[in-house]
Amino acid sequence: MPEQHDVRLKTLETQVACAADQNLLDAFLRANTWLPHGCSQGTCGSCKMQVLEGEIDHRASSEFILTPHERSEGLALACQATPRSDLLVEPVAEVADDGVVRHPLRDVLGTVSALEDIARDTRRLVIDLDEPLPFTAGQYVELLVPGTEIRRQYSMANAPADTASIELHVRRTEGGAATAGWIFARMHVGDRVEVRGPFGVFGIGRPQNEPAILVAGGTGLAPMKSIVAAALAEDLVPELWLYHGGRTEQDLYDVEFFRDLDFRHDHFHYRPVLSEQDWDGANGMVTDAVLEEFPTCKGFAGYLCGPPAMVEAGRKVFKRRRMAPRLIHQEEFTDASDLARR
Repeated sequence: MPEQHDVRLKTLETQVACAADQNLLDAFLRANTWLPHGCSQGTCGSCKMQVLEGEIDHRASSEFILTPHERSEGLALACQATPRSDLLVEPVAEVADDGVVRHPLRDVLGTVSALEDIARDTRRLVIDLDEPLPFTAGQYVELLVPGTEIRRQYSMANAPADTASIELHVRRTEGGAATAGWIFARMHVGDRVEVRGPFGVFGIGRPQNEPAILVAGGTGLAPMKSIVAAALAEDLVPELWLYHGGRTEQDLYDVEFFRDLDFRHDHFHYRPVLSEQDWDGANGMVTDAVLEEFPTCKGFAGYLCGPPAMVEAGRKVFKRRRMAPRLIHQEEFTDASDLARR
């Protein structure tokens, strides 16, 4: 059995046991001690910690995300670093009680119950779980690619009330080990899958007074679908707009599902947008559609999910329309080739 070390979190005066081959974030989340984090892959820097006492192994921490100077100052990435001794640590980001219910990290097995093409190079994957996996709308899980140690991250698209299964939206990546090499090639209904989660802080986890504008690009729609379902079922926001961008109609999916919600709920508005095809809906960049519809976003909350360029454009639009920066929330979707360049 791997050697274990005690890791103390100064802010909350909490202590957890962490194996020598286990990253710090994993140890805390499994103990249901919430830490700020985003990607869990060492690419966003959201989980940076100050190591106040003890020694750590930085493992695969990128010098682009955690610079040599930061390392010399005692900083580490909680999702990458493992302990070499007992530790005293402090997260860089504030750990505050925001009223959101948190769920411990767990490993769960499941069975593929549905696998269907829903848009260009996009599949819906449904996994029935052997045991319930509670999560908050907007969170994601990791899937282990069979025969490898590769894990890939996908956001839940189903409502959090459904803990017996998870719905994932997967876009094919050329040469991708998880997509082109597995989910789009040799995965079948009935296959067993290893799932780890939930991860992430993106989403609407409690009632808010601000109306919300959700902007999704491609499979960035997945967490938005879960957020919309939770927001409508639990009355989390006074009014809700969902924008989904694609190049052509081949890139849109679940259109009728959202149109039906739009029809049945006066305070939900669905806006599909195409950038490379003329049609009877909105045309142009999805973020420009927001710019055209809202003369001001002051007093609104914004949620962005999709490719990095779209997310950055969305932030600029929200700021241009005077949305408070603290009310802008984002989740970037990157593929393996994007990560390799960081």
